[in-house]
Amino acid sequence: MVKAPRDARRRKACVIGAGPNGLSAAIVLAQAGMRVDVFEAEAQPGGAARTMELTLPGFHHDFGSAVHPMAAGSPFFRSLPLADYGLEWVHSPAPLAHPFDDGAAIALERNLDDAQTALGEDGRAWRNLMAPLSDHWPEFAQDILRPLFRIPSHPFLLAKFAQDALAPATFVARRRFRDERTRALFAGLAAHSFLGLGQPLSASFGLVLGAAAHAVGWPVPRGGAQAITDALSAHLARLGGNIVAATRIASFDQLPNCDITMCDITPRQLLRLSQGKLSSQYRRRLEKFRYGPGIFKVDYALSSPVPWKAAECLRAATVHLGGSMAEIAASEAAMAGGKPAERPFVLLSQPTLFDPSRAPAGKHIAWAYCHVPNGSTFNMLERVEAQIERFAPGFRDCILARRTWSPAELEAMDANLVGGDIGGGAVDFRQFFFRPTWRHYATSDKNIYLCSSSTPPGGGVHGMCGHNAAKLALRRLRQ
Repeated sequence: MVKAPRDARRRKACVIGAGPNGLSAAIVLAQAGMRVDVFEAEAQPGGAARTMELTLPGFHHDFGSAVHPMAAGSPFFRSLPLADYGLEWVHSPAPLAHPFDDGAAIALERNLDDAQTALGEDGRAWRNLMAPLSDHWPEFAQDILRPLFRIPSHPFLLAKFAQDALAPATFVARRRFRDERTRALFAGLAAHSFLGLGQPLSASFGLVLGAAAHAVGWPVPRGGAQAITDALSAHLARLGGNIVAATRIASFDQLPNCDITMCDITPRQLLRLSQGKLSSQYRRRLEKFRYGPGIFKVDYALSSPVPWKAAECLRAATVHLGGSMAEIAASEAAMAGGKPAERPFVLLSQPTLFDPSRAPAGKHIAWAYCHVPNGSTFNMLERVEAQIERFAPGFRDCILARRTWSPAELEAMDANLVGGDIGGGAVDFRQFFFRPTWRHYATSDKNIYLCSSSTPPGGGVHGMCGHNAAKLALRRLRQ
C-alpha cells in the first residue's frame, strides 16, 4: 500500500465521473485520509454500470455490461468489503454457451476438469492453454491489470501468457485446436476485443476471459450492475467521501480548490474542459487518441425464457451467437472495415434465468448487442434478431417490449461511450502500448490525472484504472 502523505487529512481531492473507475479512485484517496468529492453528470451514478427500467415497469435492465468476470476477479474489488453493502455474485451453472446450426451447443464449464471432458479431443489443449492462468488467477490478474511498463511480479507467468496473447486469435485457435467448434468457442471469447480476429493482440482477450471463466466465473450481480456501483458508493461514504450527482463539470474552474483532480472521462472530454490547464504538447497527444468500434444494443422484456434449440444454452448467463470461427471472423472484419456485418456476432445475456428478482414473476429480460463501426447510424435490429432466431426459433413471439440503442443514443446516456465505444478507445497494437496516457495516468498538469478506461489496463468493470491512477497521485503527493 502507498504510504499516505502525513498531512493527507488536510488534503482535498475531486473526482470527475462516478463510474467504476472514478469511484475506485475516490476510495483509494479516501483510504489515504483525503477529503473526496465525486462529481457525476448523470442523476444516477455508475456510468455504464447502471440498472434501470428501460422497457416496461418491473423489468430491470443493465444499461451497460451485464456479466462481470473482471469485476469478480478484480484485485482491487476483491480487497474491499463490497459484500457488506449487499453485492452478491450469482453464477450460472456454465459461464458461457455457444450454439451451432445443428441444434447442439458447447457449454464452457467453470470447472476445468469438466471443461476438459466436454471439449473432447481438444480438452487437453484447452487445459494446457488456460490452466497456467486460471490456476494462478490472483497473481495473473495483478500483473495484467497493473500499469504498463512495470517489471511484472510474476515474469514467468506473464511470459507464458505472452506466448499466445500477442498473436491473432485465428492463428492461436488453428494452432491449438482441431475441432471447429472449439475454435469457434475461442473466437467468440476473442471477439470481445473489438479487433479483427486476424489482428495481433486479439488472442489476449480470449485467454483472459477463458481463464477468468475457470478462475472466478462469469457471474451477474444480484439485482443488476447497479449493485456494484451502490456497493462502491456505500463504501466511499463510510470512508467520508461524497458523491454530487446531476452535476456536469464543463471546466476545471467549476471545481472547489483541491490538491488532486482525478478524471474518469475520455481524452475528448478532458480536452474540452482543460481550458489552458494542459500543455500544447500534451493536448496534441490527446487529440491523436483513437476511439474503437461501437455497439448496437437491444434490451428485451420477455414473456418467457429465450426458446433455445440447444438446452445447454439455458445453463449459461451469456450466450455467443455467431456460428463458426469463420463467420465470427467475417463479422468482426466487416466491422473493422467500417461496414455493418450481414450476420453479426451477437453477445446475449439472460440474467433472469438465475436472478428472477429483476423481472415480474414468470417474466424475463434479455440483453443483446453486436459490434458496429464507431458512430454507425445503421439500424442493426433486424440482423440481431435474425441471429437470435437462428438459434432460438420463436424468439420474437416472446418479446413484450424492446428498446434499441444506437451508438449516438448510448453516448447521450454516458458521454464516455464516444461513438458507442464501450472499451474506452481502440485497443490495436499501437494504441494499446502507446496511448497518450501511457505515462502512468499523469497529465501535463501535476495535479490532474486521467483514470478512465482510456488508460491502462483499459475497458471492463474492474476499477483498476482508477485504482492505479490514484496510487500514482498519492505517491507524487507524498514526494
